Order: sequence, then structure tokens, then C-alpha cells
Amino acid sequence: MRRLTSSLLVSALLLATVLATAAVAQPRTFTAHLTGDEEVPAVETRATGQTVFQLSADGSQLHFRLIAANIHDVTMAHIHCGAAGVNGPVIAWLYPEGPPPVQIVGRFAGVLSTGTLTAASVVPQPDSAACPGGVANFAELLEKIDRGEAYVNVHTVAHPAGEIRGQIR
Repeated sequence: MRRLTSSLLVSALLLATVLATAAVAQPRTFTAHLTGDEEVPAVETRATGQTVFQLSADGSQLHFRLIAANIHDVTMAHIHCGAAGVNGPVIAWLYPEGPPPVQIVGRFAGVLSTGTLTAASVVPQPDSAACPGGVANFAELLEKIDRGEAYVNVHTVAHPAGEIRGQIR
């Protein structure tokens, strides 16, 4: 009887481990719809955007596609740390891949940027009112996204602080 109980316990633990691993290994998708109304303060613009993020099954890469329409003279785009209504620091570059800014002259509509964020993509930020707890690594960037404390922002010549913005959900 003791042997049967031990076998059942081991089998149950093995099944639980397999199920937990399968649950962790599922890719996750996050999105952000960008408008001028989401900027702080709000920006009157016809520009809009959409960003789709796909977390790899192992959680080590965040693939993205940033699309924008009716926007002029784009200079850069980032993920920032910050809750809705709060401006925060840059925690990852989306366009271009890193500093300095690169200007797209004139009207733009289409895929602004695609790529993959990894641990090397994180711009570390200290604890602050705009970024409580700070961001030191890729896992903490993902935690900010999970908690709705990160947003995408597209900057332009006319609006250097950002023309369109959207919380990542």
C-alpha cells in the first residue's frame, strides 16, 4: 500500500510539473493602441498607431511590430516605464534600434519598425515616482508590461515628447 501511495504521489508530482511547464511555455501577446489622446498632456493629431508584442515561449525574447498612420517627421519610438497618465523614462528602443534619433521626413503610414527585444535591449532605470521599483533587467521590463505600467510612445519633430502613445496590455 505504501508503495502504491508513493507511486501515485510521484506520478501526481510529475504530472503537475509537466502541466506547469506547458503553461509557462505558452507564448503571450500584448498590444498597444496609440493615439494623441493618450499623450500626457494630450496631443491633437490625426496620427494613430498599433504595436503588437509576442513573448517567446521561453520568455527570453519579445518580438514586436509597430505600425503608424498619418504621422509626420517621426524621430523615435520607445517603450517607457509609466502607468496611464504618467510620463516615464525610456526602458527599450523600438525605432531606431538605439540612440541617436533618426528622422523619417514627411508623412508616414505603414510598418515603422519590427524587431526582437532581449535582455540586451533594456535601458535600466532607477526607482522613481514615474517608474516605481525601477527596471534593471528583461524580467522587470516584462513585469512592468504585465502590470500595465509600460507604454509605447512615438516621437516626432512637431511633438518631441511624443505625438502618439498607448499603454501596453
